[in-house]
Amino acid sequence: MSKLSIRALQPEGKEVLMRVDFNVPLDEGVITDDTRIQAALPSIRHLLDGGAKLVLCSHLGRPKGEPDPKYSLRPAAERLGKLLGGDVQFAADCIGPETADLRAALQPGQVLLLENTRFHAGEKANDPGFAKQLAGHAEVFVNDAFGTAHRAHASTEGVTHHVPQSAMGFLIERELEYLCDKLADPERPFLVILGGAKVSDKIEVITALLEKADIFIIGGAMANTFRYAQGHEMGNSLREEDKADLAREILAKAEAKGVQFLLPADTRTTKEFKEGAATSVTAPYADGGSVPADSEGIDIGEKAIGEFAAAISRAKTIVWNGPMGVFEIEAFAAGTKAVAQAVAASGAVTIVGGGDSVTAVKKYGLDGQMTFISTGGGASLELLEGKELPGVAALSEA
Repeated sequence: MSKLSIRALQPEGKEVLMRVDFNVPLDEGVITDDTRIQAALPSIRHLLDGGAKLVLCSHLGRPKGEPDPKYSLRPAAERLGKLLGGDVQFAADCIGPETADLRAALQPGQVLLLENTRFHAGEKANDPGFAKQLAGHAEVFVNDAFGTAHRAHASTEGVTHHVPQSAMGFLIERELEYLCDKLADPERPFLVILGGAKVSDKIEVITALLEKADIFIIGGAMANTFRYAQGHEMGNSLREEDKADLAREILAKAEAKGVQFLLPADTRTTKEFKEGAATSVTAPYADGGSVPADSEGIDIGEKAIGEFAAAISRAKTIVWNGPMGVFEIEAFAAGTKAVAQAVAASGAVTIVGGGDSVTAVKKYGLDGQMTFISTGGGASLELLEGKELPGVAALSEA
């Protein structure tokens, strides 16, 4: 990798500013899932063990560029202290004279967490003045917040212009290893599984990966758009009718490249979008199947599950981004669950790319059986699209 790694740093006695992703879910000020804090621990421990005076910064939620107590990072400081088994100091603002004094007083091996960077409008605007204040007197900047690396904000890109040395942490290093290096020359067959609502959201990923993949599996409401484009009746199913031409272009391109493009052979439907609703499965589309006018597709059908599982079992590299249906409702979850189980059992290099796929894998207790689970939904998609991430591009060269 061409960017400077945390492994190459000599942080002893230096103030190190580290961008972490502590954008954790809160319920009345209580953290309900500390996965993102846990993910930053290897880099934090490495720097503290190396004698750094460590200053951490992060955003949380979507405050409107001004302080909002419900988005305070104070609970994250407390949780981090418990996980590290030591004291984590907290600054009530991320910039300003009081925060500067706290930073100046830090000793090697001590850690200070700054208040939410998005309490200032300068964060999202990547304001140079705000970025310079945030950088302070830090001699080194470490970015380990992969989930925000696709945003050119003051705490991800701006600060790099005011610090002599900028490096990636272990988390970003691992994300780049799997989403870039491992996919540069994947073991074949290379299978891409895409789900979710819109073809338009994933068009750039499809276009980029059509150059590399051997097989595509399409599920979710995206599949409804493809089947609609082929002339099938889709009832009340969610679909993008204005993207029918685009869907046909993708199918033609896949055929021209010799890429197998698997759409669901059948669809599970319902008349009522609610927990416990009755469902039925369409006849196979190859036999003229369609979604009834009073129903909507909410999952892939039984035949589709069988075909998808068979394709997954033959793959040697798998990238999965997006569920097969509305898996949050138990009656509509069979397809996503079956695909998750097939991916886990495949024996392939399995890369789960952010968002709902990660939620599904964890829901079914299969996260430990995946090779790699990305921590960034939007960032992982942009890497798969072949885009450069501003938060990575700004780091020092190795």
